[in-house]
Amino acid sequence: MFWIICTALVAIVAMAILTPILRARDDAQAQPVAAYDLQVYRDQLREVDRDLERGVIEAEDAQRLKAEIGRKVLDADRRLNDSSDKNGGAAVALPVIVMALVLVGAAALYWQEGAPGAPDMPMTARIVAAERAYDNRPTQAEAEANAPAAAPVELSEDDRRLIQQLRETVAQRPDDPQGLTFLVTYETRSGNIAAAREAQQRLIDLRGHEATADDHMRLGALMIEAAAGIVTPEAERVLGQALQIDPDQPQARYLIGLMYLQNGRADRTFAIWRRLLEQGPESAPWIAPIRAAMPDLAWLAGQPDYVAPAPVLTGPSAEDIASAEGMTDDERQDFIRGMVAQLEGRLAEQGGSPEEWARLISSLVVIGDTDHAKDIWTEAQSIFAASPQALATVHEAAQKAGLVE
Repeated sequence: MFWIICTALVAIVAMAILTPILRARDDAQAQPVAAYDLQVYRDQLREVDRDLERGVIEAEDAQRLKAEIGRKVLDADRRLNDSSDKNGGAAVALPVIVMALVLVGAAALYWQEGAPGAPDMPMTARIVAAERAYDNRPTQAEAEANAPAAAPVELSEDDRRLIQQLRETVAQRPDDPQGLTFLVTYETRSGNIAAAREAQQRLIDLRGHEATADDHMRLGALMIEAAAGIVTPEAERVLGQALQIDPDQPQARYLIGLMYLQNGRADRTFAIWRRLLEQGPESAPWIAPIRAAMPDLAWLAGQPDYVAPAPVLTGPSAEDIASAEGMTDDERQDFIRGMVAQLEGRLAEQGGSPEEWARLISSLVVIGDTDHAKDIWTEAQSIFAASPQALATVHEAAQKAGLVE
């Protein structure tokens, strides 16, 4: 059926291109310029005969005019024969040859870049292929072994010293949850994702049943980052544990949707991401990548008419702006700190867009809280690990603030 449809489409397009060309050729053949000239010269000969009969011209002049017109008649007749020979061959052959070359080139390109031997894949076959891909995913160890080497992260001497001290402290006190939490943060900052994953796993083991959904989600995100973005079976199980504790944990749901997308089940991804998008908030870090992918995702899921909800953007209220006017420097500084604390609290509870995390980092550096800004940058790296574009936005702010080189 596929090839029948393709052949029919090619024939229709070829006819649409060749028809006006052939029609123009036929019009040119029906009344070429030489034929028009020949008709005019013949009319002139008849006019000379009529003038001779009426005595308007002498016989000698009539003979001279007929000889001159006769030469023109012979020339026009020769040009008419030449144009007939050319139009009958080249004018027809040229567009046909060009069209044939285009079709042959298209077929060769498809043979080289396409999949001419690929069988039809009805929905049931696609689901079977997706399940096969899902079952044959690499393990965490295999994915990490095959992952490309991460770009080295430039650290200051103070950061390197602090990370080494944390490693030694955790080695001496392996049951200290606070030390493990800091170690995860700084190992992530240093780009040592495998070590951060191991520390987060030890932290969850230490907390046992008290481990939160966010703890499991963070471990799953680190596993995915260590596996070069692949949601392995082990990472899926960890994310499943997060959702058992909190079925509405948004980042775990986002990553589960990513897993389905990687394995050919765009329909399931669409159902998960659609609900996340409609629940919001718009400032959540997972909203931007979902909104960007939703048009193609809806089409793949068989929902081409889906219209995503319009984004609802928020900013400082008129009261906030007005209250900052007329303050002393100290009052304005306190006001700024309050706004920064309010932004940080909302990001901690509800999440936020990459731009908001970047603004928080910049604001903390401005008010002199650089150490806390570094902690926020480390946390943002974990949150946006699955979205390189979003992470790049936060990284740029951290770089401008002097937190990274």
